Amino acid sequence: MPISRSAYTTNGASWAQGRQPAVSAGSPSPLSRRRFLQLAGTAAVGALLGACAPRRSESLPPGSEQVQLVYQDWRTDWFPPMAQRMLEQFHDTHPSIRVFYTPDPENFEDKVLADMQAGIAPDVFQACCGFFPILAQEEYTLDLRPYVAADLDQATIDDWDPAQYRSFFTRDGRQYGLPKYHGALALYYNVDLFDEYGIEYPDEGWDHGDYRAAMTSMTLDRDGDGETDLWGSRLDISWDRIQVHVNGWGGHLVDPDDAAQSRMCDPEAMAAMEWLRARMWDDRVMATAQDVQNVSTRQAFINQQVAMVEDGSWALKDILTGADFRVGVAPFPAGPVRRVTLATTDGFGIYAGTRYPDAAWELLKFLTSVDYGRAMARANFLQPARASLVDDWTDFVRAEFPGKIMDYDIAAFADGHIKGYSVTAEVFENMAEAKRIVYAAWDQIFVLGQAPVDEMGTACRQIEESQSPIE
Repeated sequence: MPISRSAYTTNGASWAQGRQPAVSAGSPSPLSRRRFLQLAGTAAVGALLGACAPRRSESLPPGSEQVQLVYQDWRTDWFPPMAQRMLEQFHDTHPSIRVFYTPDPENFEDKVLADMQAGIAPDVFQACCGFFPILAQEEYTLDLRPYVAADLDQATIDDWDPAQYRSFFTRDGRQYGLPKYHGALALYYNVDLFDEYGIEYPDEGWDHGDYRAAMTSMTLDRDGDGETDLWGSRLDISWDRIQVHVNGWGGHLVDPDDAAQSRMCDPEAMAAMEWLRARMWDDRVMATAQDVQNVSTRQAFINQQVAMVEDGSWALKDILTGADFRVGVAPFPAGPVRRVTLATTDGFGIYAGTRYPDAAWELLKFLTSVDYGRAMARANFLQPARASLVDDWTDFVRAEFPGKIMDYDIAAFADGHIKGYSVTAEVFENMAEAKRIVYAAWDQIFVLGQAPVDEMGTACRQIEESQSPIE
């Protein structure tokens, strides 16, 4: 899926071009819908959506007055129809609230920040990864702690991955999100290719030494023209994908005790990054974007340009649909110090400027409910945020693709959640500046292969200089 780095690389969405108008689930009155569409994209919409600055919580209007909320979420083809069907259920049980669904805009991060700054942001939205905490750091997100304390029982909270749930808190304790789904990183492999070349399948016992050996064995010139056309593996050059390897070496990107301090230049982090660089540019067994003609990571796997790929449960539907071979999945290989896997931080939040936080909370509870989680799992195989729904999710996959992937392989995605070794993206105090600096260095080291890992020394100094408190 070729998307810009400023967009998400971990949510499985296929972003369409151009911003689409908001559409309402159900049948709101023609006047309210028409009025919303007239206001959308203009300064006047601030009267509907609220001002930029956080406001005191307002109660729902009394009597029969209907609250109108805007909910913004993925624009990938499968999501809007599913969301609108589910919102019809919400409207049935919440007649005093009308929700208008609008797809995420093109240029997602820049547009969302601009909308929040202008006071025209949606009431309820989805966000992820390194971008979601930026919104919280800028104080554009409502603190959910009072609502959680009043409305969510401990059994619900315990059903979520503790690492994922903790990720939705700022360093000073404000809660800005709840889990949308649980995207877990694992190792996909082409079962047919492994059988063809007599390579043992990856399993839970694999470490990075086993991984490198298999990559070397599976990097081949299959058509005999003197050029490599099959590489051992591939990963996305992105914040959390690099971090998982660093954590496996016992290192960090961010100091766990001080979000203004970089740990990227510690020996452990440097060793992990050097391992990745060497596989790409020295051994040439881990494909770079140039090697596979800049197709997406999952598409390179579907095309059989790579025998393995580090990707997540969010890619499962695309891979099973596109692959004309048997697909295996194994837990992420253990690092020299510890076993970790990524739990993505896809979540739902409420805009701090919403006029109706209580109504927005009712919608947020619905979006994180068992029913909504099950609907996403059925529609596009999104791994549920709730551990209690993993068996349902497995059943959906098995029913649609019998024999193409085994139950135990699907369950490998939930291994980190169930066994407690998931990690989430580490966040700097000023994440926006840190990302800008780090990606510039990683482009030189990993994407272009034009700099050694020592280049990170300059990046670490620049990051720490940039970590002044956000005004």
